[in-house]
Amino acid sequence: MQVTKYKDAKRYEAANHFDVSALRLQGYEASKTSTFWVGLSHYLPGGKAEKSASDFERVYMVLDGEITVTTEQGTVTLGAYDSVHIAPKEVRTVVNNGNHVCTMLVIVSNNKVAP
Repeated sequence: MQVTKYKDAKRYEAANHFDVSALRLQGYEASKTSTFWVGLSHYLPGGKAEKSASDFERVYMVLDGEITVTTEQGTVTLGAYDSVHIAPKEVRTVVNNGNHVCTMLVIVSNNKVAP
C-alpha cells in the first residue's frame, strides 16, 4: 500500500495550463502505479488548459465548482461529481468560466494508444 496524504502531495507543472495548481496524488514520483496516474487540479477563476491533445486517455471528475470542457463533439460544463472521459488524441480545452475555484480529480492512463 502506498499512501499520499494531501498535506504531503507534491506540486507539478502541467504544460499549457494557466492559473492552475496541480498536485500529484498517485503515480510518477508519488507512488509505483504502472498503468495510470492521479492528480488534483485547482483551477482559479479564469484558469485554463489551452487547446491540446494527448496520446493518453484521461478522466476528469469535478469535486467542487464548475469547469467547461470543449472537444470537437461539443462543449459541456461539469459540476460537482460530474465526470468526462477524454479519448487518446482527442483535442480539448478546459476553462473555469466562473468566479469560484474549481477542484478536479484527473486520472490519466500511462498506456500510449497505438498509432
